[in-house]
Amino acid sequence: MAALGLRAFGTKGLCWLRRNPWAPLSAGFCSRGPGPRPTSARQREGIRNIVLSDPKKRNALSLAMLKSLQSDLLHEAESKDLKVIIISAEGPVFSSGHDLKELTDEQSPDYHAEVFQTCSEVMMLIQNHPVPVIAMVNGLATAAGCQLVASCDIAVASDKSSFATPGVNIGLFCSTPAVALGRTVPRKVALEMLFTGEPISAQEALLHGLLSKVVPEERLEEETMRIAKKIASLSRPVVSLGKATFYKQLPQDLRTAYYLTSQTMVDNVALRDGQEGIKAFIQKRKPIWSQ
Repeated sequence: MAALGLRAFGTKGLCWLRRNPWAPLSAGFCSRGPGPRPTSARQREGIRNIVLSDPKKRNALSLAMLKSLQSDLLHEAESKDLKVIIISAEGPVFSSGHDLKELTDEQSPDYHAEVFQTCSEVMMLIQNHPVPVIAMVNGLATAAGCQLVASCDIAVASDKSSFATPGVNIGLFCSTPAVALGRTVPRKVALEMLFTGEPISAQEALLHGLLSKVVPEERLEEETMRIAKKIASLSRPVVSLGKATFYKQLPQDLRTAYYLTSQTMVDNVALRDGQEGIKAFIQKRKPIWSQ
């Protein structure tokens, strides 16, 4: 199911080269032009770390940044060696949202449309990705940066982090960030953030469901890696099936949701890892997953 979602985004034009699993992902990518890529990525023991690496521009989600992030997410997404993805950032700002210099009338409406379409594709890709995606936030996340956090499956933040959708203050309402935000926090919380542009603290974000956990800054990486390692130790086919079904049933009515998930349970039982896990539990031993 997740694979079908991924195929909707396509991978033509991207050079997916086999790489050393201990090396930077960028080493296996086609060049996209002069200058460094605005993201960096490394993978080890099933955990891919993608880092927004443009702190001088407050990790703005420029078109180049979005395309680089999209490539890092799609790279060998169906590989059994990939179990979980972490998205983090360099510097004191996780992401300040879109690069406003790209949204002036010096650029054409077609260019503006490409920016917002690419951003939307990246956010949907996270949900449709076959493995869980974790946001590790240490600082400010605003506008599309807040949207990125809301789009991830799990979000862990330091207690110094804050979140806002301040577009209304500059005459550009955060309509696309509202899609992810409004599906993550209660409506009245989302609308207050959208109508006022005022930030909320990490603790408020945790209270309202934007975050999974808040920890002291010095424990952020440790706690995020603990979650990632736990997921990486589990069966990828089972986790992938479960993630796809979770999102598929959410918008359904109760009866349809139970129908879909009941069928998924039957499919899960039929998986090799489903049977291995059940037998291991009965035999009181650790399961040996197919990967």
